[in-house]
Amino acid sequence: MGQDIDKPDPFTVVVVLSGGLDSTTLLAHYAALGSRLLAVTVDYGQRHRREIEAARAVTAHFGARHLVADLSDLGRLLKGSALTDKQVDVPDGHYAEASMRSTVVPNRNAVLANVAVSIAVAERASVVALGMHAGDHFVYPDCRPAFVSALNTLVGVANEGFPTPRIEAPFIHWSKSDIAAHGTRLGAPLGESWSCYKGGERHCGTCGTCFERREAFREAGLADPTDYIDGVTEFAAP
Repeated sequence: MGQDIDKPDPFTVVVVLSGGLDSTTLLAHYAALGSRLLAVTVDYGQRHRREIEAARAVTAHFGARHLVADLSDLGRLLKGSALTDKQVDVPDGHYAEASMRSTVVPNRNAVLANVAVSIAVAERASVVALGMHAGDHFVYPDCRPAFVSALNTLVGVANEGFPTPRIEAPFIHWSKSDIAAHGTRLGAPLGESWSCYKGGERHCGTCGTCFERREAFREAGLADPTDYIDGVTEFAAP
């Protein structure tokens, strides 16, 4: 018998893939589960274009399908965020400092997730996977468990009667170092991933997201495969 057209394909997972450490590990996580992968990257006009290139490289590593949704005009309308407004400098320092509020893109995860949900409904995917984690709760309100719960409710209401995916965020209670360790265990191409918000050719090593990346590998006791401008790469103690 054929599959019920009102039900999603239980093997297809749409992964929201920014190209960063978290989403690269997320793709590896579902690959290890044997899922049929569809990676969705959203171009929302972010200044750090390298993450889109990184997403392409990561997807190619897994041999997964990759779609890039062009919402680049959206970024031009979002004034005041260091990620979309070139008049705002990307702050340096610890990722939990108050200055990191300038890196908030209004409603970003809701936009990215709902683009992925639309694609998932069209593809009859059973899951839309998001890579947010506990460390993001400091600054980003759309990275909390309450957001994921509310999003699942919204998706169910908005797509009633259609093959509706569920939202999963398997790292929501994990630390960044947990994710770095998990990705390393799975053989994820973490060296291909991109974190820096400054939009250069190499990781700056000093912005909040570079700080968090370095800290994650250090706390996990792992070699950091990242090429930083300052030339310092932190390796695990023998």
